[in-house]
Amino acid sequence: MTRGRREKARAPVVLLALFALAFASAPARGALFDDDEARKRIDLVRQRVDQIEQRLSSLESTLKSQGLVDLLHDVEQLKADVATLRGQQEVLTYELEQAQKRSRDLYLDLDGRLRKLEAAAGGAAAAPSSDAGAGGPGAANLPGQPARSPGGAADLAGEQRAYDAALDQFKSGGYAGAVASFQSFVRSYPRSPLAPSAMYWQGNAQYAQRDFRGAITTQRQLLSTYPDSQKVPDALLNIASCQGELGENAAARRTLEDLVSRFPSSEAAGKAKQRLGR
Repeated sequence: MTRGRREKARAPVVLLALFALAFASAPARGALFDDDEARKRIDLVRQRVDQIEQRLSSLESTLKSQGLVDLLHDVEQLKADVATLRGQQEVLTYELEQAQKRSRDLYLDLDGRLRKLEAAAGGAAAAPSSDAGAGGPGAANLPGQPARSPGGAADLAGEQRAYDAALDQFKSGGYAGAVASFQSFVRSYPRSPLAPSAMYWQGNAQYAQRDFRGAITTQRQLLSTYPDSQKVPDALLNIASCQGELGENAAARRTLEDLVSRFPSSEAAGKAKQRLGR
């Protein structure tokens, strides 16, 4: 076969090959088009995922912040509970001290009466009649005590009732009423031996209400009005507690150090030392 015939015979084969290539390339173009669509969809999905992640992150932050608020609320509630328990502890301590004082006073009163009776029995014949008039119930006075007028006992009983009523309000958690009652007591009986204690418990009731500024003012008034009172160390300790609650840590430390320096043997000073880490 000549060269021209061979080329004519190969022409149909080449044409078939070209058609085959054309048809083969068509699916490739289709596949390429499908990949682009898939990429677009993937990008859309990624965008939605990013949006969802942002929303989740925002929700997580919100939940965390709410959790912190709840935690702070719990802390504040615990502080209030501690203040209440501290007040109850101090009330019990005070009641124990008063019971011991009443026992001592009763003992001294009985002892004084017995001494007077013994002196009257061993005296002159005229002494019993005069002593009998002076030694009737409620009339005897211990040495160094001022004579009381007939209404003196009633006045003291009224003071004690008013004080006890205010203290009962504090013990039952009626802090607002206790503050008003103690204030009224101090105004009515400024010279009463119970007035410093009334002012101290007023400050404690304000502390229980978280009125720390008011409590500091009340306790400082106690320090200035009754500087020789046995409640002064306790008032200083309460002031330090209020300053700590207000975040005034340096001032609280100075108050505690002042308490320890001025009243080193007091129970309040022992508590102050614990807070100071001594």
